[in-house]
Amino acid sequence: MDWTIFKGMKNDIRLRLPYYRSDWTDAWNYRVIPATVYIFFTNLLPALAFSFDLYERTQHSFGVNEILLSTALSAVIFSLFSGQPLTIIGVTGPISVFNYTIYRIVEPMGVPYYPFTAWVYLWSMLMHFLIAMFNCVYALKYITRFSCDVFGIYNAILYIQKGAEVISHVFSYQQNQHVLGFSGVVLALMTGGFGYLGFLIGEKSPLFNNPVRQFLADYSTPMVVIFFTGFAHIGLFRQFKIPTLPKTRAFYPTLYPENEDVWGTEYHRIVWFVKFWEIKVGYVFLAIPFAILLTILFYFDHNVSSLMAQDSVFRLKKPGGFHWDFFLLGVVTGICGILGLPAPNGLIPQAPLHTERLAIIKLRPKEPEVDKMTPHEAYISGVVEQRVSNLGQGLLTLGCMAGPLLTVIGLVPQPVIAGLFWVMGLRTFTVNGVVHKMYVLLTDPHMVEFEDELTQLPRKVLAAFVAWELFSFGATFAMTSTIAAVGFPILLVGFAALAAFVLPRIFSKEHIEILDEPTADEFTMASALILDARDLEPRD
Repeated sequence: MDWTIFKGMKNDIRLRLPYYRSDWTDAWNYRVIPATVYIFFTNLLPALAFSFDLYERTQHSFGVNEILLSTALSAVIFSLFSGQPLTIIGVTGPISVFNYTIYRIVEPMGVPYYPFTAWVYLWSMLMHFLIAMFNCVYALKYITRFSCDVFGIYNAILYIQKGAEVISHVFSYQQNQHVLGFSGVVLALMTGGFGYLGFLIGEKSPLFNNPVRQFLADYSTPMVVIFFTGFAHIGLFRQFKIPTLPKTRAFYPTLYPENEDVWGTEYHRIVWFVKFWEIKVGYVFLAIPFAILLTILFYFDHNVSSLMAQDSVFRLKKPGGFHWDFFLLGVVTGICGILGLPAPNGLIPQAPLHTERLAIIKLRPKEPEVDKMTPHEAYISGVVEQRVSNLGQGLLTLGCMAGPLLTVIGLVPQPVIAGLFWVMGLRTFTVNGVVHKMYVLLTDPHMVEFEDELTQLPRKVLAAFVAWELFSFGATFAMTSTIAAVGFPILLVGFAALAAFVLPRIFSKEHIEILDEPTADEFTMASALILDARDLEPRD
């Protein structure tokens, strides 16, 4: 590793700056429009669901406006200044777990939550700066598919669990408890079922022609959410008065007192500005261990989402900027601490889905002897690499803080959010490497012919590797289900080390090359490894 200060950041700027103008001019392409709309809804709707989770678990300290402002702020900053603007930044499930677990720890101690969280974020900002300055993002070379797949399946289960929690919350209402619960389950199942069906038809089926499938892939999720939001407010469902997302005041914090004189006392803030100095010195230093854990989480979560957005399957032409982007993430983290917002970072699965929506899909004929039943196959002929779609979805999210749109958001039923969680979870399952290995393992090889290297492996070897992945997932999920959840980033580092240094000693080199591999190719990793991407082989 090269410890020359600022070398990685300078290299990132030097590599990406020549493409900055084309990042705007290349946006003159139709794919930018559906990508902007798609990622706006795909980012906004889960964020609203997580805002409800935080709202309930932090005694209204965080709510819809905090999530919207954090998401919009990060999107604008990253679209304008990042090295890889295709990476989508927002509030994730893990950071939600992290924030409300901090609340569970410090609130009984009488520690003021806003100033303490601000210091966690400010310390973390400093740690982000040091990691970027001394080129420590270089360690990404040790992150393989094993870690990404384990974290991906954790996110999928987390989405499904959160959906179930939202439904259980609907059952908790005292008035018409069973009627509300039953109608909520029906509404959630319809939202989840039709949302996932749209995904299957749009991306996984041969039904209809390519333009129709592309339309369903781009717009089925927002259409389903809009339809069932309206559906809940008509007919019999209207009589049930299904609970919706909590409303808030336009452009103001969720926890906003009627008497503005109390700002700065028990609330420790002036509207959006946190008085982070109103805290005992001992608590300032108590925030450091939490900041270390947050930095580890963001190091893994953000960089993995960025790697997935630049997956070699997309064959991007422009280099990324891992060191510079991690520095920029530190800036955003510090700003969010001072404003009293949950910190954002790279999103899984939204980041790779954004790149996927910008891909230009074409059909090409197959060789007749390969497959006579399906003479054509879809392939990615290119990706519209630009900054406009990320900026557009960020500005749309900011607009949602206005009164009329907040009123519309306040109409979204909680069961619809539950159904959306299930759609996101199922979609993540569909493309997860652990699930794919389990599918190959459970399928009778005499019944189905796979064009897959996994079928070349002995079943015992494949089963043993899947067992390691499931064990890692189980440990992560078990830890995040307790008050020890703030420490789960340490597990992520442990699993990355397991895949990089332990598993190659358990499995043969030939087997590891099939079971596990680097997350990205050399062109994508040029930034993290401080290589000159212009000296590499250009993309075809």
